[in-house]
Amino acid sequence: MLDQAASFIYVSNLRLKFPGESSLIFKDLSFAVPQGQKVLLLGPSGCGKSTLLQVLSGIIPDSIEVPLKYDSIQRPPHWGFVFQDPDTQFCMPYVDEELAFVLENLSVPRDQMERHMEQILATVGLSFDNLHTPIQTLSQGMKQRLALASVMLLQPDVLFLDEPSALLDPEGTEQIWAAVKEVSADTTLFIVEHKIEHVIDWVDRVVLFDGNGAILADGEPDEIFRSHKEELVQYGIWYPDVWKDYIRTEAYQALQEVRQKERQAASGTAAPVLVLRDFAGFRGEEAKIEVPQAEVLPGEWISVVGANGAGKSTLLQSIMQLLPTSGTYWLCGKPVRQTVKGRGKKSVKSPPPPELAFVFQNPEMQFITNSLYDELAYSLRPEKLPEEEAGKKVRQTLEAFGLYMSERRHPYQLSIGQKRRLSVASAVIGEKPVLLLDEPTFGQDARNTFAILEKLEELRVKGTAIIMVTHDPNIAGYFSDQIWRIEQGRLAVVESPEPWRCDKHEFVYAP
Repeated sequence: MLDQAASFIYVSNLRLKFPGESSLIFKDLSFAVPQGQKVLLLGPSGCGKSTLLQVLSGIIPDSIEVPLKYDSIQRPPHWGFVFQDPDTQFCMPYVDEELAFVLENLSVPRDQMERHMEQILATVGLSFDNLHTPIQTLSQGMKQRLALASVMLLQPDVLFLDEPSALLDPEGTEQIWAAVKEVSADTTLFIVEHKIEHVIDWVDRVVLFDGNGAILADGEPDEIFRSHKEELVQYGIWYPDVWKDYIRTEAYQALQEVRQKERQAASGTAAPVLVLRDFAGFRGEEAKIEVPQAEVLPGEWISVVGANGAGKSTLLQSIMQLLPTSGTYWLCGKPVRQTVKGRGKKSVKSPPPPELAFVFQNPEMQFITNSLYDELAYSLRPEKLPEEEAGKKVRQTLEAFGLYMSERRHPYQLSIGQKRRLSVASAVIGEKPVLLLDEPTFGQDARNTFAILEKLEELRVKGTAIIMVTHDPNIAGYFSDQIWRIEQGRLAVVESPEPWRCDKHEFVYAP
């Protein structure tokens, strides 16, 4: 029975359905939270966790018109929301203007604003020589920190946190959760987060959902993880030691057997599919990434690691020729015609090499059509397949990536996790020789993370070279052949993946 009298926020018998979909997300969902409680919402990707936050805050239906019904609802009067995608958070173009917008609404005197800005930025691990820095020049991880800083400035009674650390490196993740914990003693928190190791020791309550948005379990964290492991495994939800369980599975052991046979059969004579020498990528007049020397073989998996803002995404964009570059760059045995930086003029652009497929860090930057089907079919156009064969391949790929909704659904109507899977699917369906992926598993539950990795491994076995940016040490440890560490805009170290595995470090189940 829903105890509305003792609850600060509640909804009873919620029903919601997105336009064009045949089924409800929530079927008579009742949910209540007392003031000051810290609640972690866990469930498979696409089950409605983010949607529930938007309903409880009032974003749905006040800002996003979605048909819904309920018997009763009580929303908080003073709240802040940190979205999964930080680019949707900002309303001003510069860092200081974004923070000043909040401070002006709080009637903070102008001469005190800079001090407040610097303090809140330091809390989330950001600092700038010049606060008047364009937000668009920041990495996605830095944007995520800025989004949290702007919301924390509000000092709201309720914080809705929708995967605020999804794009952060391990150090940044620890830092922002420590900051949230420090400032939220009396704040009601609603948390959607896959990196649960950073929150399970201080949240009061875990609510566990199934794939249709129904509550499977609701209680204290220890009780949920102790008594409901079967449901956690069934629905592919992150839980403590999930990586240790995964590497014991038949699926992962089969992958390892294939790799072992590859090593035994390797002749050492394969020509590199990608060669970089004294290579640099530029933003404006300044080189933002430098690669003294690097080679990638066919069927090799490279994990690119480093702190937020180190230059990981810039490396992939430079290889893709989305930025001006210089130096030696060979691909599939041929020199690449590079985008050249002009002197005081616009760059002389070259098209992306056709041998490459690319997954942007922000999946929405990748979409160019109005439906899931068309998004994948567009990637098959160079192959000129018969319509029936192309349609079969599109539908098989949608199913392989867990995109079971209407194939005519618009990509922007997906959850962030579903958008990410669609962006990866559109890149891999063409089976190009080299695949560049920028954080392809962020926002995913455990099941979809492992499914994506296994699909990428299938391509690698066929000869596709994979260069993937990741903050997950277990992905780097258990799937890589090499790890490239980027430090302050430079490929500084090429290292073995073994020390990155979950039995070698404290991070066990970060997606």
